[in-house]
Amino acid sequence: MKIYRLTKSKYAFDLSGKGAELAGGRWNSKGKAVLYTSQSRALCTAEIAVHTPLGNIPTDYELVEITIPDTTEVKEIGTSELPTDWRSIPQSHSTQEIGDKFLSENKYLVFKVPSVVVQGDFNFLINPTHRLFYQVEITLTEPFDFDARFFLR
Repeated sequence: MKIYRLTKSKYAFDLSGKGAELAGGRWNSKGKAVLYTSQSRALCTAEIAVHTPLGNIPTDYELVEITIPDTTEVKEIGTSELPTDWRSIPQSHSTQEIGDKFLSENKYLVFKVPSVVVQGDFNFLINPTHRLFYQVEITLTEPFDFDARFFLR
């Protein structure tokens, strides 16, 4: 399975999940390391765009392609299983609890969750403390330039 991540160049080879650990996110509380990735380059772009203030064009980014063995068992959750506030802005504590449980149970390396930004697409959370984390491999990094139209109005 190939998944993608957009990140500042200095973090391109950092798969520790420390950024999410420091800030928290939709699927994790502060203090819980997790690596956020997406099913496509396009979804990565959309995810960055919604978190960037208008007028600021992100610079010095890298696209990171990550490969995980196709035999990896992936935990999945459907939208029907999620609390009614799962798409709230800012994110709800209920989705953080779901992600925190995924991490603390440490049963799966990967958790497939629906994207709030692009309905019908998926993000993949990777647990950096899982025993199979060594199978997560960066297979490509390349500079990424954002189309300014995402950020200028």
